[in-house]
Amino acid sequence: MIPVIEHLAVLPILLPLAVGAFMLLFDERRRLFKMVVSLATVATLLAIALTLVALVDMPTGDRWSTIIVYPLGNWPPPFGIVLVVDRLAALMLLVTALLAGATLLFAMARWHKAGPRFYTLFLLLLTGLNGAFLTGDLFNLFVFFEILLAASYGLVLHGSGTARVRAGLHYIPINLVASSLFLIGVSLIYGVTGTLNMADLSRMMPTLEPQSRMLMEAGAAVLGIAFLVKAGMWPLSFWLPTTYAAACAPIAAMFAIMTKVGIYVILRLFLLCFGDEAGASADFGALWLYYGGLATIVFGGIGVLASQSMQRLGGYAVLVSSGTLLAAIGTGNSAVISGALFYLVTSTFAIGAYFLLVELIERGQAAGADVLAVTLEIFGDPEEDIEDEDEEVGVAIPATIAILGGAFVACTALLAGLPPLSGFIAKFAMLSALMNEAGDIPVSHWVFVFVLMASGLATLIAMSRNGIRTLWVPTETEIPRVRAIEAIPVGALLFLCVALTVMGGPAMRYMEATAQILYWPSEYSRDVLGSASAGTISGAPITPVPASSQGGAP
Repeated sequence: MIPVIEHLAVLPILLPLAVGAFMLLFDERRRLFKMVVSLATVATLLAIALTLVALVDMPTGDRWSTIIVYPLGNWPPPFGIVLVVDRLAALMLLVTALLAGATLLFAMARWHKAGPRFYTLFLLLLTGLNGAFLTGDLFNLFVFFEILLAASYGLVLHGSGTARVRAGLHYIPINLVASSLFLIGVSLIYGVTGTLNMADLSRMMPTLEPQSRMLMEAGAAVLGIAFLVKAGMWPLSFWLPTTYAAACAPIAAMFAIMTKVGIYVILRLFLLCFGDEAGASADFGALWLYYGGLATIVFGGIGVLASQSMQRLGGYAVLVSSGTLLAAIGTGNSAVISGALFYLVTSTFAIGAYFLLVELIERGQAAGADVLAVTLEIFGDPEEDIEDEDEEVGVAIPATIAILGGAFVACTALLAGLPPLSGFIAKFAMLSALMNEAGDIPVSHWVFVFVLMASGLATLIAMSRNGIRTLWVPTETEIPRVRAIEAIPVGALLFLCVALTVMGGPAMRYMEATAQILYWPSEYSRDVLGSASAGTISGAPITPVPASSQGGAP
């Protein structure tokens, strides 16, 4: 194999880390240089992610899916640090790179000047995200978790202002507490098993003694709480809407992938350590994930309807997305999880585009315009009844408003799950798999169907109301000035959602294969623990697993 290909697994971590540290050598007067270097770095990460997706989707011998195992320093696992690239990790790397490219391009218009060291913090955030998706052990997961959190602290405060400082004072302590819980959970797990390698933990789970199993489950529960805080599960999500609403537009858009870190880790560890092969611990915590996810969807839907500002509406839309994914994981059905992975990608791009779009729309509004509009909506405008003899008739909608309005309609359709876009395909795939399970359909599944559809209706009502009063009701607001470098990222994210719609068949086949492989923890453990040198490539066997795996659903 080509030597460069062997080391692709580590480049998504080393590249942004090295470039981010290198740019610390230059002061803020070299912004153009930093801009070019950062954009080239993200473009390279995108090329690497595309290559890794192609590699893991490539058959190897009698295997139809490839897993790339990279032991750092050639120390064999479980004693050495190992990076693992499978279908799920490669998918998350690709989504992160695409979202990072769009948000970085948007920030280059003006936001990169709003505070110091923006590009370094942005690349460190990418380092932490990529590392969390690639690492094969819990200790280094904590390390990368702390790197991305440290970068996010600076990015939340980027641009200063009272609202951002207030949000940061909530965001930072909450995540510090989550980090402490992470350490406690990891310590309990290591004390019981003597290892933090995920593949080794999966291998040991069926053989644990009852006393050790109880401590292992306690450690996993504490660890799960830490990541449920990051995923935004109710009632641990009170910080999220305020923080996302206060952050500047490109950072709020980039944070759309931050909640998915918690989702990713929960999905990975739940199926590795508490899947069907975990013995007495099979489906541990599934009920909490399922009902917690449903509660999060309900809370997010109510928040969407109650939001008076478009930024807070976006924050609650993130909660609806997180709740949907958590409930899907809790079903324990591989077909539902494949639809959830499709939904993860679609919702991440749609929410990212929404946050960028809101910043453009609200440029022409005065401060507090959202609250004023709600007040007039409730109590009425006393000047509405006064006839305006000079009213213009037949004035065309300005081109900028028309473009922003079209993009807003696309975001509404995606987040509400309206046909024919990819948001509808994702929800239909989940609900179809849920309803096609063998045997009688339990009441809890009908509750999931109702809650998911109700949340889509709530999103449709709230976003339609906001769009009408902001874009299509005649006001005295100015037409916002939008630069091409700001419009292109929004259009690119929406185009990706349209591409997922058009290429729904191949995309769903990739998601289905990814979900099925996640239900082979023994194969994952064998491939990782059997690796001996950097760049080892192994794969998943050709024999297919059932399309629907039961378990976990209440």
